Amino acid sequence: MSQVVINLDALKHNLSVVGNWMDTRGSKWIAVIKALCGHEETLKALQLMGVREVGDSRLENLRTVAEVIPGTETWYLRGPSVAAVEDVATYASVSLNSEIHTIKKLNTAARALDKTHGIIIMVELGDLREGILPGSLVKFYREVFDLPNIDVLGIGANLGCLAGAVPTVDQMMQLVLYRELLELKFQHTLPLISAGSTAVLPLSLNGKIPREINHFRVGEALFLGTDLINGGTLPYLRNDIVTLEAEISEIKEKGLVPLVETAPIPRFDYDQDENVSPGQRGYRALVNVGYLDTDVVGLTPVDDGHHIAGASSDVTVVNLGNEPNGLKVGDTIKFSSNYSALLRLMSGRYIDKVVDPPLDEFAKRQSEVAPAVKQAHEEVGVDRRASA
Repeated sequence: MSQVVINLDALKHNLSVVGNWMDTRGSKWIAVIKALCGHEETLKALQLMGVREVGDSRLENLRTVAEVIPGTETWYLRGPSVAAVEDVATYASVSLNSEIHTIKKLNTAARALDKTHGIIIMVELGDLREGILPGSLVKFYREVFDLPNIDVLGIGANLGCLAGAVPTVDQMMQLVLYRELLELKFQHTLPLISAGSTAVLPLSLNGKIPREINHFRVGEALFLGTDLINGGTLPYLRNDIVTLEAEISEIKEKGLVPLVETAPIPRFDYDQDENVSPGQRGYRALVNVGYLDTDVVGLTPVDDGHHIAGASSDVTVVNLGNEPNGLKVGDTIKFSSNYSALLRLMSGRYIDKVVDPPLDEFAKRQSEVAPAVKQAHEEVGVDRRASA
């Protein structure tokens, strides 16, 4: 049986590291849980780890959060559609917005629910995704800042999400100046500049982000440890949180290059990393995961001696080398994944998702550790700020 395994100890490590980075900056942050696709066991584990603020771009997942870990502050991380404003006001504490018409609809929906809905006004800084043009900011804010059931918490931006725009100090300073302009003009405090993301972390770790950038939305770094700007893994983070264990359905010694006539039959392409020559033979394993389950291009075998030869909708072929090295039918081959592959794995219904250790064991461990940690902090008089 193939399954995705989520290493809770590794996830807790990354959560602690990112939390320490944010505490050092004096910044607030939310755990972006889009990649979990509402996986209940991992959500419960995050609560046990101390997470109290999360962000997602699917209302179904925010509904699950409300059911599984009630009391959690929730952020809706894409521009709300007009048809969904009632659900956004119901299930999200805060949303990211760039359309006046939608914000006014949110105000009406929040009033009907007798609540106040928080918003971040998104500003376009070059990635060409969501955001109003800076020249429209004053006019935009004038129309929304005094809506009775809308609380404008601040301004924000997305960088590196669509066009791959690399975050810069200049872009961050622009946001700082825009907030100062709005506060001076309208005599109203905007507490947050939400411009931090996994793509901004390298700049932040180098000490180049203005202190005024005080809110981060971190997802990929949390679950994969990814350094989106320089490649590889960010310092001190782990990249082994999520592992795909794919079951072997066949192992055979075969030729590695087709010796028959081939044609450009429509199929899934995969660029091989290894050099093989006509007539060369080796052991090949078929695992029961394919493009129907994930973005196979985003998978990397954990064993450096294994190489993905290609895939179809339902199977992936892995070159094992000159020997199977003890692997047999029914065993599994482990893969790490990039963010695209992770999203497909977690959203698909054909692959099981499990946590390691099991949730009840992890919960017991947390209950045993927490009182000792609390007592130690009380003894030294430490002010314990939330790490998430």
